[in-house]
Amino acid sequence: MFIRNFFTVAVLTIALAFLTGCGKSDKPESNKSNPEMEKQFTEFVKNFEAKYIPLYKESNVAYWNAAISGKEEDFNKVAEIQNKITAIFSNKEDFSVLKKIYDSKSVNDELKKRELELMYLKYKGNQADPKKLEAINNMQNAIEQKYGNFRADVNGKKLTDNEIEEKLLNSTDNKELEAVWKAHKKIGTIVADDLKKLVKMRNEIAKDMGYSNYHEMSLKLSEQDPNEILKLFDELDALTRDAFKGEKDVMDAYFADRYKIKKEELMPWHYQNRFFQEAPKIYKVDLDKYYKDKDAIVKMTDDFYKGIGIPVDDLIRNSDLFEKPGKNQHAFCTDLNNEGDVRVLCNIVPNEKWMGTMLHEFGHASYDKYIDNKNLPFILRDAAHTFTTEAIAMMFERGATNAAWLRDMKVIDDNEAKKIAEDAFKSLRLSQLVFSRWSQVMYRFEKSMYENPDQDLNKLWWDLVEKYQMIKRPEGRNEPDWASKIHIATVPCYYHNYHMGALLSSQLYFYICNNVLKTKEYKDQFFVGKPEVGKYLIEKVYAPGAKYYWNDMIEKATGEKLTAKYYAEQFVK
Repeated sequence: MFIRNFFTVAVLTIALAFLTGCGKSDKPESNKSNPEMEKQFTEFVKNFEAKYIPLYKESNVAYWNAAISGKEEDFNKVAEIQNKITAIFSNKEDFSVLKKIYDSKSVNDELKKRELELMYLKYKGNQADPKKLEAINNMQNAIEQKYGNFRADVNGKKLTDNEIEEKLLNSTDNKELEAVWKAHKKIGTIVADDLKKLVKMRNEIAKDMGYSNYHEMSLKLSEQDPNEILKLFDELDALTRDAFKGEKDVMDAYFADRYKIKKEELMPWHYQNRFFQEAPKIYKVDLDKYYKDKDAIVKMTDDFYKGIGIPVDDLIRNSDLFEKPGKNQHAFCTDLNNEGDVRVLCNIVPNEKWMGTMLHEFGHASYDKYIDNKNLPFILRDAAHTFTTEAIAMMFERGATNAAWLRDMKVIDDNEAKKIAEDAFKSLRLSQLVFSRWSQVMYRFEKSMYENPDQDLNKLWWDLVEKYQMIKRPEGRNEPDWASKIHIATVPCYYHNYHMGALLSSQLYFYICNNVLKTKEYKDQFFVGKPEVGKYLIEKVYAPGAKYYWNDMIEKATGEKLTAKYYAEQFVK
């Protein structure tokens, strides 16, 4: 997960090349240069940065501290600073000045034009009632604190998310599985009412600004066409449906035998994950046994990135990687100051999931570290798009399930690698298909929820789960299970970017194999000890930051606009 406090919604373009070729950006075309207007913009940026940068840094530090402590006073401090930041971007006089500059189309310098567009969109997205924006910030922080402090109660014992996942993965007791799964879902009943209020508050500001709802506003302010995003997801549904159905049949047969029940008796708690968003362990290979040491997971992360020419040892030292009471139970990466103080929060336990998570989060971290902060304006010190940093994280995350990665990292020998290679790849393919269907649920649920928050959300959730994940709702269950997913509260209208990231991840992987390493051994290659990979990524993807529109950056880096053909080649065919 990637956290960047500057953007409450992504504000970079997102053209759907998979469907429409190169999407055309909305950036202002320049006419004749107007030195006075350019001077006015330079002064505007100077004044903006003087106010904003100190608060940006203070906000990130406060959020980092709150995520680790879980204390109410720390979350209150986050809300206080976020409200000050919101006040900057909601200032109507400043927006009027900025809009005048933007509409003049007279800023010709490429970096300044890029700055201008990002700032314009951010200000535009905050021209709602400041009191309403402040109330949303406060509500979201209060909800997030509830998630952070929740521990599932199973027979009087408080369990962390990691402990819940461990029981769902390893237990074969049907009653215990049901009890554990339902205990975790109790967080939904705790936050659901507040979350519905938050959804309506977000919708209210969207309608104040002329949008139908918050989901539509979020996409349009990030220059995404809601109709094109829906079309994309329909296409990806068609692309993965049959392949997933085939894998689902294999899973169901495996689990019916494992739990000694009929296939039609399988329930959500039988799929080894709270949300069925990760691939269950159905193949013979036991990847967890290779990651039995928490410290070794940290060392392997350090060694891998160092070996590809992207050292992250300094970032590891500043990160917080193990479980603590009250600490956020998930994982994220954040750049505290846009000057290189990049940190990762994890809750490592010794298994393949957390090895993958470490590779994922330090993929985000490596991107942040090597953005050209010395030469880029403050606002351009960011990824080309939120999904481009997800693509990097996803590409490296796949190493944890790759036999070649394990072999080259000296975790296993060549003979062992040959034994597990096929099942390891099947596990990776399964994980991609499982997650693709889960992201369908998340995208479509949020879209429909913001369109009509008063509908029966419990029913909507399970209708989508049954359709896209193909698992049955528990008979007679009418609980707000949708609200047990923290992203709905804290990272709204975001999940489609994971899908976009998956497409780009495969595209980058194939380009690196073909053009940097000059190999066609796609399954037997994972970059270990290849510093030319890091050199390529730093020069073509990381260093430019947000200097280019995302599809321009992708074309410069890979020779093509974004395409789904490499994802299909890698995981569907």
